[in-house]
Amino acid sequence: MDDTELHRERILRHVSPIITGRFLGFQASYTREVRVGRPLAVAIFMLAGVAQLIAALLRMKPARRTLKELKKGPEFLVTPVRLRDDLGQTYEVEMHGQLPQSALHRGDLIQIRTQPQADHTLPVKLLQVVNLTTMQPLTPRIPTQWSHLGPALLLQAGLGVTIATVVLAAWLR
Repeated sequence: MDDTELHRERILRHVSPIITGRFLGFQASYTREVRVGRPLAVAIFMLAGVAQLIAALLRMKPARRTLKELKKGPEFLVTPVRLRDDLGQTYEVEMHGQLPQSALHRGDLIQIRTQPQADHTLPVKLLQVVNLTTMQPLTPRIPTQWSHLGPALLLQAGLGVTIATVVLAAWLR
């Protein structure tokens, strides 16, 4: 056993939904992809295709994305955050998205609200931070499936639903 193993700090992962402690810092960030479900991506792609077909007939330039692009989903920033409670135990949680750089300083007293992730091998996810030193509530923002799909494509899908409904209603009469 070498010296690094003797003094290695034990990091706790799965904890209660509320943790209060001193902010130790952010660890190295990386990106993770949010997958869009295949049925949702196919449905939006097909419905938007109806509107794009009408737009092509009217010689308009529709927003066009491939099904592969839609299924890929947005990437978001994952930053491990460490804090130490009054008993000296160190906790690591994952923050998805970003906070302003000046929001947290090493040594600030913080209270975080967490939620377990679907993959239980990962640390709990940070939902909200309250910096008790400055009394500032903070919520990290991440891209969602809806922001990834974009308003233009969602409007086209809505228009596609309307057109398909009108055509189906006329055909059934």
